[in-house]
Amino acid sequence: MKVFRNSIIRKSAALFCAVLLILPAGLSLAANKPFPQHTSYTSGSIKPNNVTQTAMDNAVKSKWNSWKGSFLKPAATGQYYVKYNSAGETVSEAHGYGMIFTVLMAGYDSNAQSYFDGLYRYYKAHPSDNNPYLMAWKQNSSFQNIEGANSATDGDMDIAYALLLADKQWGSNGSINYLQAAKDIINAIMSNDVNQSQWTLRLGDWATSGNYNTATRPSDFMLNHMKAFRAATGDARWDNVINKTYTIINSIYNGYSSNTGLLPDFVVMSGGNYQPAAAGFLEGANDGKYYYNSARTPWRITTDYLMTGDTRALNQLNKMNTFIKSAANNNPANIKAGYNLNGTALVTYNSGAFYAPFGVSAMTSSSHQSWLNSVWNYTVNASAEGYYEESIKLFSMIVMSGNWWTY
Repeated sequence: MKVFRNSIIRKSAALFCAVLLILPAGLSLAANKPFPQHTSYTSGSIKPNNVTQTAMDNAVKSKWNSWKGSFLKPAATGQYYVKYNSAGETVSEAHGYGMIFTVLMAGYDSNAQSYFDGLYRYYKAHPSDNNPYLMAWKQNSSFQNIEGANSATDGDMDIAYALLLADKQWGSNGSINYLQAAKDIINAIMSNDVNQSQWTLRLGDWATSGNYNTATRPSDFMLNHMKAFRAATGDARWDNVINKTYTIINSIYNGYSSNTGLLPDFVVMSGGNYQPAAAGFLEGANDGKYYYNSARTPWRITTDYLMTGDTRALNQLNKMNTFIKSAANNNPANIKAGYNLNGTALVTYNSGAFYAPFGVSAMTSSSHQSWLNSVWNYTVNASAEGYYEESIKLFSMIVMSGNWWTY
């Protein structure tokens, strides 16, 4: 700690600290990592090169403005939530998205910290019955918990990661200790969302018995998040989860999708081996296929490679890139909203939840440059869709434009 030798300096410092502690809830601190960040990703990775960096930044700003106007809404006094459907309901997945967006867009959006803190207060007002640091996964338009006050792992993980970013963005000396809040939820995730005999991510804190206890969801494979959790807490058990997650990615790829690299919505363990879930396992007929959950995997898994250079999933990603370019005939408009793991399409229509993440996975190699450019253009110019699609488009655009950063 710096030693002050002048009493005036000491008094000024004390006054400054006192001001920090009494900042009004709606007043944002200066951002330490303001948007845009222009992060240097792993050597050899690429960004779109058919548009300028300024154009990409502006496209992200425009998409954020649109997303915020459509989905970020006030709840109780001092709280915000993310409107997930036309009924005015929300889920923790959406809440995690909102918290990450607001911290990443700070510096451009002068209200970002106010939004973030309001989202934090909403999360704290809706704890899971199983662990008060985790979030109850769904609320109705009256902000009452519905369909069980338990958690979903993806929402928990994004909320935790957003709090780590908030500590870097604004520090933790204000009205909310972001770093301590992050550690609290990270430790709760380890306690309740991780199967500590298999070191797999559970579907949520409720999934503790039967086939659900050993099941996992590839769209939760947020390896970059988990590495940040390890760094923030020093908990070496996260290494076990990270290693097991890579093992499952490659087991499914080698055993079930060697020609496509696609991952299923849900994975189950049978006889010590991991395999795609059967139809009707949790959500519907496509639970063992590349559908609306796993559409996020090209963005989630590739982001870790871009940030850390970890190549353990690179073969799977490269196979997936080769497959989708061929299946779409190098035209993003031809990407379908769901595939069997062998590559046959499930439907005839398109969706931003599917095409945008393939832009992120294309960033792994210069051999995908023209394809990446096409996906970027298509994503930026596509018509607006619902909350889910627009969220995934915005995340994908943030990464593609070079504006993702980590703890």
